[in-house]
Amino acid sequence: MPIPSPEELRLLRLKAGLTQSEVAKRAGVSQSLIARIESGKVNPRVSTLLRIYKALESFLEEELTACDLMTSPVVYVTPDTKLVDATRVMWERGFSQLPVINPETRENVGTLFDDDVLSAFIRENAKAAMLTVSDVMSDPLPLVPCGTKIRVVARMLSRGVPAVLVEQGMQVVGIITKSDIAKLLLKKI
Repeated sequence: MPIPSPEELRLLRLKAGLTQSEVAKRAGVSQSLIARIESGKVNPRVSTLLRIYKALESFLEEELTACDLMTSPVVYVTPDTKLVDATRVMWERGFSQLPVINPETRENVGTLFDDDVLSAFIRENAKAAMLTVSDVMSDPLPLVPCGTKIRVVARMLSRGVPAVLVEQGMQVVGIITKSDIAKLLLKKI
Protein backbone atom coordinates (compact mmCIF):
# COMPACT_ATOMS: atom_id res chain seq x y z
CA MET A 1 0.00 0.00 0.00
CA PRO A 2 1.47 3.38 -0.97
CA ILE A 3 1.86 5.93 1.79
CA PRO A 4 -0.62 8.79 1.27
CA SER A 5 0.63 12.36 1.34
CA PRO A 6 -0.97 14.90 3.71
CA GLU A 7 -2.61 16.55 0.68
CA GLU A 8 -4.03 13.20 -0.47
CA LEU A 9 -5.47 12.63 3.01
CA ARG A 10 -7.03 16.10 3.01
CA LEU A 11 -8.59 15.55 -0.43
CA LEU A 12 -9.87 12.13 0.61
CA ARG A 13 -11.39 13.63 3.78
CA LEU A 14 -13.12 16.34 1.74
CA LYS A 15 -14.39 13.77 -0.76
CA ALA A 16 -15.85 11.78 2.12
CA GLY A 17 -17.53 14.92 3.45
CA LEU A 18 -16.02 14.44 6.89
CA THR A 19 -14.71 17.04 9.30
CA GLN A 20 -11.26 16.76 10.81
CA SER A 21 -12.90 15.81 14.11
CA GLU A 22 -14.88 13.00 12.50
CA VAL A 23 -11.76 11.59 10.84
CA ALA A 24 -9.82 11.89 14.08
CA LYS A 25 -12.48 9.95 15.97
CA ARG A 26 -12.56 7.19 13.34
CA ALA A 27 -8.75 6.94 13.28
CA GLY A 28 -8.24 7.21 17.03
CA VAL A 29 -6.15 10.38 16.89
CA SER A 30 -6.73 14.01 17.89
CA GLN A 31 -8.35 16.59 15.63
CA SER A 32 -5.35 18.87 16.10
CA LEU A 33 -3.07 16.14 14.74
CA ILE A 34 -5.25 15.85 11.62
CA ALA A 35 -5.07 19.64 11.18
CA ARG A 36 -1.27 19.69 11.61
CA ILE A 37 -0.83 16.76 9.18
CA GLU A 38 -3.04 18.39 6.54
CA SER A 39 -1.22 21.72 6.87
CA GLY A 40 2.17 20.04 6.65
CA LYS A 41 3.28 21.31 10.07
CA VAL A 42 4.04 17.85 11.40
CA ASN A 43 5.68 14.78 9.95
CA PRO A 44 3.70 11.86 11.41
CA ARG A 45 4.73 8.25 11.61
CA VAL A 46 3.85 6.06 8.65
CA SER A 47 1.61 3.95 10.89
CA THR A 48 -0.40 7.08 11.81
CA LEU A 49 -0.83 8.08 8.16
CA LEU A 50 -1.94 4.58 7.27
CA ARG A 51 -4.40 4.47 10.18
CA ILE A 52 -5.96 7.75 9.04
CA TYR A 53 -6.03 6.55 5.44
CA LYS A 54 -7.72 3.27 6.41
CA ALA A 55 -10.33 5.15 8.47
CA LEU A 56 -11.16 7.35 5.48
CA GLU A 57 -11.17 4.42 3.08
CA SER A 58 -13.49 2.36 5.28
CA PHE A 59 -15.89 5.30 5.58
CA LEU A 60 -16.04 5.65 1.80
CA GLU A 61 -16.69 1.92 1.46
CA GLU A 62 -19.55 1.99 3.95
CA GLU A 63 -22.46 2.24 1.63
CA LEU A 64 -25.67 4.01 2.31
CA THR A 65 -28.87 2.15 1.64
CA ALA A 66 -32.13 3.32 0.13
CA CYS A 67 -33.63 3.73 3.61
CA ASP A 68 -30.72 6.00 4.59
CA LEU A 69 -31.40 8.45 1.75
CA MET A 70 -35.14 8.22 1.07
CA THR A 71 -37.64 10.98 1.69
CA SER A 72 -40.45 9.80 3.92
CA PRO A 73 -43.40 9.85 4.20
CA VAL A 74 -44.20 9.62 0.51
CA VAL A 75 -46.62 12.18 -0.88
CA TYR A 76 -48.90 10.27 -3.24
CA VAL A 77 -52.27 10.34 -4.92
CA THR A 78 -54.84 7.61 -5.46
CA PRO A 79 -56.24 6.51 -8.82
CA ASP A 80 -59.55 8.24 -8.10
CA THR A 81 -58.02 11.59 -7.15
CA LYS A 82 -59.28 14.37 -9.41
CA LEU A 83 -56.56 15.42 -11.86
CA VAL A 84 -56.91 19.08 -10.88
CA ASP A 85 -56.37 18.20 -7.20
CA ALA A 86 -53.31 16.09 -8.00
CA THR A 87 -51.96 18.88 -10.19
CA ARG A 88 -52.39 21.36 -7.36
CA VAL A 89 -50.37 19.10 -5.03
CA MET A 90 -47.61 18.79 -7.63
CA TRP A 91 -47.35 22.52 -8.24
CA GLU A 92 -47.62 23.54 -4.59
CA ARG A 93 -44.91 21.06 -3.58
CA GLY A 94 -42.71 21.50 -6.65
CA PHE A 95 -42.94 17.82 -7.65
CA SER A 96 -42.51 16.62 -11.22
CA GLN A 97 -44.09 13.25 -10.44
CA LEU A 98 -46.33 11.64 -7.86
CA PRO A 99 -46.70 7.95 -7.13
CA VAL A 100 -50.21 6.58 -7.49
CA ILE A 101 -51.06 4.20 -4.65
CA ASN A 102 -54.20 2.05 -4.35
CA PRO A 103 -55.58 3.06 -0.93
CA GLU A 104 -57.02 -0.41 -0.17
CA THR A 105 -54.11 -2.62 -1.16
CA ARG A 106 -51.33 0.00 -0.69
CA GLU A 107 -50.06 -1.21 -4.08
CA ASN A 108 -47.96 1.04 -6.31
CA VAL A 109 -50.24 1.21 -9.38
CA GLY A 110 -48.90 4.11 -11.41
CA THR A 111 -47.16 7.45 -11.61
CA LEU A 112 -48.53 10.86 -12.46
CA PHE A 113 -45.88 12.88 -14.32
CA ASP A 114 -46.08 16.57 -15.09
CA ASP A 115 -46.02 15.57 -18.79
CA ASP A 116 -49.17 13.46 -18.21
CA VAL A 117 -50.90 16.47 -16.68
CA LEU A 118 -49.84 18.85 -19.43
CA SER A 119 -50.89 16.46 -22.19
CA ALA A 120 -54.27 15.90 -20.58
CA PHE A 121 -54.99 19.60 -20.22
CA ILE A 122 -53.92 20.30 -23.82
CA ARG A 123 -55.85 17.33 -25.21
CA GLU A 124 -59.01 17.67 -23.12
CA ASN A 125 -59.20 21.45 -22.48
CA ALA A 126 -62.11 22.12 -20.09
CA LYS A 127 -62.95 18.40 -19.85
CA ALA A 128 -59.65 17.84 -18.01
CA ALA A 129 -61.38 19.04 -14.84
CA MET A 130 -63.51 15.88 -14.96
CA LEU A 131 -60.56 13.48 -15.29
CA THR A 132 -59.10 11.40 -12.51
CA VAL A 133 -55.48 10.37 -12.05
CA SER A 134 -56.27 6.87 -13.35
CA ASP A 135 -57.33 8.40 -16.67
CA VAL A 136 -53.88 9.80 -17.42
CA MET A 137 -51.31 8.07 -15.18
CA SER A 138 -48.22 6.32 -16.50
CA ASP A 139 -46.56 3.09 -15.40
CA PRO A 140 -45.53 2.79 -11.76
CA LEU A 141 -42.12 3.91 -10.54
CA PRO A 142 -39.78 0.99 -9.80
CA LEU A 143 -39.68 -0.37 -6.26
CA VAL A 144 -36.47 -1.16 -4.42
CA PRO A 145 -36.10 -2.87 -1.05
CA CYS A 146 -35.04 -0.71 1.88
CA GLY A 147 -31.58 -2.32 2.00
CA THR A 148 -30.71 -1.61 -1.65
CA LYS A 149 -27.31 0.04 -1.94
CA ILE A 150 -27.39 3.65 -3.10
CA ARG A 151 -24.97 2.90 -5.95
CA VAL A 152 -27.62 0.55 -7.40
CA VAL A 153 -30.31 3.23 -7.05
CA ALA A 154 -28.00 5.83 -8.63
CA ARG A 155 -27.39 3.51 -11.58
CA MET A 156 -31.15 3.10 -12.07
CA LEU A 157 -31.71 6.85 -11.92
CA SER A 158 -28.87 7.52 -14.36
CA ARG A 159 -30.62 5.32 -16.93
CA GLY A 160 -33.76 7.39 -17.30
CA VAL A 161 -35.80 6.43 -14.24
CA PRO A 162 -36.83 9.73 -12.57
CA ALA A 163 -37.37 8.25 -9.10
CA VAL A 164 -37.67 4.99 -7.22
CA LEU A 165 -39.99 4.03 -4.42
CA VAL A 166 -38.54 2.31 -1.38
CA GLU A 167 -40.46 -0.56 0.15
CA GLN A 168 -40.16 -2.32 3.46
CA GLY A 169 -42.40 -5.18 4.45
CA MET A 170 -44.59 -4.80 1.34
CA GLN A 171 -45.25 -1.13 2.18
CA VAL A 172 -44.01 1.91 0.28
CA VAL A 173 -42.02 3.79 2.92
CA GLY A 174 -40.04 6.34 0.92
CA ILE A 175 -38.97 7.82 -2.39
CA ILE A 176 -35.57 8.68 -3.87
CA THR A 177 -35.32 11.12 -6.77
CA LYS A 178 -32.47 12.20 -9.01
CA SER A 179 -32.29 15.35 -6.93
CA ASP A 180 -31.62 13.30 -3.78
CA ILE A 181 -28.70 11.55 -5.49
CA ALA A 182 -27.35 14.87 -6.79
CA LYS A 183 -27.41 16.34 -3.26
CA LEU A 184 -25.53 13.31 -1.94
CA LEU A 185 -22.89 13.58 -4.66
CA LEU A 186 -22.45 17.31 -4.05
CA LYS A 187 -21.70 16.59 -0.38
CA LYS A 188 -18.86 14.29 -1.46
CA ILE A 189 -17.15 16.88 -3.68
